[in-house]
Amino acid sequence: MLMRNYKILAIESSCDETAAAVLIKNRAGFRAASNVVASQIKLHEKTGGVVPEVAARAHIQKIGLVVRQALTRASLRLAEIDYVAVTVGPGLTPSLLVGTEYAKALATASGKPLIAENHMLGHLYSALLHAPKMPMPSMNLIVSGGHTYLIFLRQPGDFKIIGQTVDDAAGEAFDKVAKMLKLDYPGGPEVAKWAERAEKSRGAVDYNFPRPMLHAKNYDFSFAGLKTAVLYKIKNDRLNIRDPKVRANLCWSFQNAEVDVLVLKTLRAAKEFGAKSITLSGGVAANKQLRAVLGASAKKAGLKFFVPDFTMCTDNALMIAHAAAIRLENGYKFPALGKIKVDPNLELIDRVRK
Repeated sequence: MLMRNYKILAIESSCDETAAAVLIKNRAGFRAASNVVASQIKLHEKTGGVVPEVAARAHIQKIGLVVRQALTRASLRLAEIDYVAVTVGPGLTPSLLVGTEYAKALATASGKPLIAENHMLGHLYSALLHAPKMPMPSMNLIVSGGHTYLIFLRQPGDFKIIGQTVDDAAGEAFDKVAKMLKLDYPGGPEVAKWAERAEKSRGAVDYNFPRPMLHAKNYDFSFAGLKTAVLYKIKNDRLNIRDPKVRANLCWSFQNAEVDVLVLKTLRAAKEFGAKSITLSGGVAANKQLRAVLGASAKKAGLKFFVPDFTMCTDNALMIAHAAAIRLENGYKFPALGKIKVDPNLELIDRVRK
């Protein structure tokens, strides 16, 4: 039987952020007691991308300290925790193994039940943590480096995937364009910065890149062709990507195209499915233009718009703790520790209540 009041210690290490957090459930609802993230950005700047083995070694070095900090900031001891939760996928196998094995060891040593969590569920529910009275049903757009989803959320624990990427995800396209333009790491935020320069300048040129699958009858996404269109534009027109104006215009044009597709398909889906609100989450949800355009479009359509704080858009353990809590509230069945395995390709599967 689920306790009315409980505390969850969560661990997240799916890629290049070593994170731990404590979430407390009481009569008033959920409260974030701590949320600690150790970033590896400086480490991966040298290679311009995440090297799995390097990331895993950094996780090994930091995970103990990060977990201790999460407990200390929550003013709790491990013995006072009721559940341990950990991301088991999707993500990089070496990184996932570090977090999962550490969580299993903690659960074994403390005798606490372990919740194996899906990273994407963390993103799905992230806006709900600070907006528990969000109007339902809601249309959720999840955009990150490896995933792009449109999910119809009837209630927490009751959702259906109505669209996803068929090739490059939204964030992946941002990163690949950044590499084409030889921008600093991480690429996505750099593209956004250069796009903002064009937005603020006079005489900015929009290259009108294609809007892939914009008018398709389904709600899937494809950004590989858009990325390729940027490459061909550079090569065919012999553009000098070192020219600040050219670089800014390319980033602005690319971002405009991607945002158009994400926003228009989300609004169309919300209308068809009768959503009362729209939420945006995932790493790319930190993109200011996407937040602004989707928010304004939702308001115009008479829908409430919710997006997590910037710190909750990138990978963190608080969203994993919250997703684990929702699983508990919906009758989570604990597997034996020996059966908990990492899955780098873990899929998000419809959970529809009959």
